[in-house]
Amino acid sequence: MIVITGATGALNGATVEHLLKRLPAEQIGVSVRDTAKAQHFADRGVRVRQGSYEDPAALRHSFEGAEQVLLVSSNDPHADAVALHRVGIDAAVAAGAHRILYTSHQGAGADSPFHPARDHAATEQLLADSGVAWTALRNGFYAHSLGWLLGPWQESGTITAPVDGPVSWTDRADAAEAAAVILAGERAYDGPVTLTARQAVTFDDVASLASKITGRDVERATPPDEEWIADKVAAGTPEAMARMTLTTFKASREGRFAGVDPLLTELLGREPRTVADQLAGTSMLPERRS
Repeated sequence: MIVITGATGALNGATVEHLLKRLPAEQIGVSVRDTAKAQHFADRGVRVRQGSYEDPAALRHSFEGAEQVLLVSSNDPHADAVALHRVGIDAAVAAGAHRILYTSHQGAGADSPFHPARDHAATEQLLADSGVAWTALRNGFYAHSLGWLLGPWQESGTITAPVDGPVSWTDRADAAEAAAVILAGERAYDGPVTLTARQAVTFDDVASLASKITGRDVERATPPDEEWIADKVAAGTPEAMARMTLTTFKASREGRFAGVDPLLTELLGREPRTVADQLAGTSMLPERRS
């Protein structure tokens, strides 16, 4: 059996959907905080059990009989993510899982300016020390994040953000599908594997793409870091959140998210979605006026 945590979320929920296209439902289980939210999986024959990183006993029960467990990374900025991930790893080991998979992040590193990257690196070390075969899915930076990182460029005609570096923006849905391919396949992927789009771009590149797609000039402005922080706070963003976001730009300047890898393309059997595809989505384009 394959057990997926976080299956009511966008990433691992999509992974379950792709698994259902590849495997019988009785070979799939989900571990979720609220079983009612996973009823649509239960109705299709998926085993649904309650479990969370805050409840080790329930988590072990939800992992019962699992050969593989996919752990979703914590998205709570106020939690001790590494401690929570340790609970998940320990529960998977106790349940006798043969392999633990984990949704990590491209650029995972103990010295990264981007705090989640340090959490991912620490979690990967826990996996390496667990004694169980493991796979860290180092997904590229999710491209839907552009929706808030780019600012209100649709209205202003300007992408205003700190100096950045190239990022291989990756579609979350593609990463979810690739995880299902790995879980259902016969090939073992040991240790960290990088799942990214085929090209890394800067916000200058994004501005050029946006200009081409919209047919109007989209400019790029790069205020100093502290000026950008002050503007964000003035607009209502909590300062702690603004400073956390700034670390994304700082890490990109160091090339932390610049790498690309062909594996995602190989797993999908097609080209991954691009930044241009994201920009062409209706949610990121300005409203057309007749």
